[in-house]
Amino acid sequence: MQNITFENIHVSGKVISENDFFRQVHFEEMLNQYDSNFIEFKRMPTLEQFQEKVEYLRDFHEKYGQKHIRFYFPTNEKPSGDLQEYLEDAGFQTGFLELYTIEPSKFKSKDKPDIEVKEVGKEDLHIYLQLQYDEDLAYGVDYAESKREFNRKQFDNPALLQILAFYKGEPAGYTDIIIGETTVEIDNLAVIEKLQKKGAGSKIQRFVMKAFPDKTVILVADGDDTAKEMYRKQNYHYLGFRYDTLKLFPNQENGKEYESGTLNT
Repeated sequence: MQNITFENIHVSGKVISENDFFRQVHFEEMLNQYDSNFIEFKRMPTLEQFQEKVEYLRDFHEKYGQKHIRFYFPTNEKPSGDLQEYLEDAGFQTGFLELYTIEPSKFKSKDKPDIEVKEVGKEDLHIYLQLQYDEDLAYGVDYAESKREFNRKQFDNPALLQILAFYKGEPAGYTDIIIGETTVEIDNLAVIEKLQKKGAGSKIQRFVMKAFPDKTVILVADGDDTAKEMYRKQNYHYLGFRYDTLKLFPNQENGKEYESGTLNT
């Protein structure tokens, strides 16, 4: 198995600043997508260094009307001591992601004949777009609409496959497959709530394994995601974790405060 790290994970956006301490990613096409607009530390910052970058990124994002700041910490290191205390006191939301890989021949799951999985075509693109739109509404109408247009453009991207799952003919879930030279990444895998636990998620993964038998499959799971246990049973290999932290800033609209944007997507 090749050496896979979080650096292999696809990120929408451009690196606009980088040195031996951090890199900054910015995505003008979707300014309200948190995981495409951030600073990633290459080594753990001190409290003073972190506070400097908080001030810098807040000022930078304000120029674009962005109401969030997000930071990623070095792989397999957890913020501690005065930095952790500061994050809690300053109102940051802190969590972590886990990285998994698998060689397709080692994937284990039972087939689910009631589930059909297929690559999205022009005839069912509207279904894929609507499923994602409905899920993205949880993060606001503005985000859902901009994400829908982004997904529509991605339909013609040769390095990405949009996948749909159907349960007994009813749309049940979706994912995006990001195709690399030696890897494929399962990104944004989701099953609608009423059709969960019927095998759609596993069948989508089985589709990927069969479609790309000679590539290493990459998957990132939220640290609190209960599906992690399923991935281990399916023979995924755990590679490590990465902590991140996010702070939202309130807007004023018609005298009412609200928080805009989206979480990890």
